[in-house]
Amino acid sequence: MADRPLIAPSILSADFARLGEEIAAVADGGETRADWVHVDVMDAHFVPNLTLGLPVVKSLLASTDVPIDCHLMIDDPDRWAIGYAEAGAYNVTVHAEAAKDPIALAKNLRAAGAKAGLSLKPGTALEPWLDALKHYDTLLVMSVEPGFGGQSFIADVLEKVRTARRLVDTGHLKLIVEIDGGINAETIEQAAEAGVDCFVAGSAVYGAGDPGKAVAALREQAARGRAG
Repeated sequence: MADRPLIAPSILSADFARLGEEIAAVADGGETRADWVHVDVMDAHFVPNLTLGLPVVKSLLASTDVPIDCHLMIDDPDRWAIGYAEAGAYNVTVHAEAAKDPIALAKNLRAAGAKAGLSLKPGTALEPWLDALKHYDTLLVMSVEPGFGGQSFIADVLEKVRTARRLVDTGHLKLIVEIDGGINAETIEQAAEAGVDCFVAGSAVYGAGDPGKAVAALREQAARGRAG
């Protein structure tokens, strides 16, 4: 388990006209600093929404030293994901439901300099992907259906988190357990108790008056949840 809960604000909930400033708001030192910045790339094919792509990610990478966590909700990640790793993204996550050869893709992402992440939709079982996950650095459990911000948390996915946590704790997997969707002051403690390491939070951070303070508060809550 990560030494402390990791908070990854999602810029899907930020002001797209002010992305540099919005990231800077969670980039100061201390407890108000985000551990990662979560960037959702949607192609209007794998999911019905369209957000941003590699040129914008390159601009964000040049504007901050906070590690960029790219979540690719796209078709054919085997072709497109490597570009994000080569650009300097810290972690590049692809969807199990879209990857043609997830093991080869993980190896290619790592060779390009990034951590490799595999994401599962709420309805996707963990067990068929356990062999592939041995090649990954991050498991991103979706706690909403991918494609839109502001959805309600699906608590049923926490059983998937608990299984992954047990496999990590027993040494069968070596990865960070990340969760994305509906994470806020009401849900973060139960996610932490289930064994999540990294919490993606959108409106809970960027809907707050002070995003940095929101990061610190969420991390404190997650630590309480982890402590039981």
